[in-house]
Amino acid sequence: MKVQVRDCRWALIERVRRLPMRVKDLSKRDRPRERLLSSGAEALADRELLAVLLGSGFRGASALDLASQVIEHCGDLDALGRSDPHRLLALQGIGPAKAARLTAAFHLVRRAKAWPERERITSTSDLAHACAPLLHDRTQERLVMVVCDTGGRVLKRVVLTEGESDHTVMPIRKVITEVLTSGGAMFGLAHNHPGGSLEPSAADLEATARLIEATEMVGLRLLDHLIITDGAWRRIPI
Repeated sequence: MKVQVRDCRWALIERVRRLPMRVKDLSKRDRPRERLLSSGAEALADRELLAVLLGSGFRGASALDLASQVIEHCGDLDALGRSDPHRLLALQGIGPAKAARLTAAFHLVRRAKAWPERERITSTSDLAHACAPLLHDRTQERLVMVVCDTGGRVLKRVVLTEGESDHTVMPIRKVITEVLTSGGAMFGLAHNHPGGSLEPSAADLEATARLIEATEMVGLRLLDHLIITDGAWRRIPI
């Protein structure tokens, strides 16, 4: 009798061990979505990332189980990324919504890779080249800004102000706001002198100094402030 009880106990343990682990049974710190938010996508395995996209499994299989089955069904991630959504529908637990979601996600990745590389600002000359089209042939002073990410890739190019024939204002608060809301880390400024002079005025020097103080307070970086005429450009000392 004791042998039978022991055998039944081991049979029960083995049966429980074979039951699929549901994602909600995992601790919060071990769930793929929570780990992605806390540690970043790099911390997740392929099937965990796929489980986040899938969102749920089906009766008897968790999202992680389904993710493993999807990868095995297609062979590898590259094949999965190129799979027709109708092929995915052959899998239990994959309906039209999940098949469409996976196809859309991988197609977005291919589109992103196909986009041309963003323009980069790696020198003062690059900044002048980026700003000049917005400043040439103007009869009024205009202040323009180029916002970049940490790698110097151009995120935004914008006209900040347009003033009189001999001056325009430096809206420091607007400059900072534009950079922060664009997700930028650094930026460059340029304005034109319609009269053709490349000499910075006292107001130019003062405004640039005040802007540098403001950017340092919020952790941004001013690359350069330029004066651009139709035929040349010059850095304002910073």
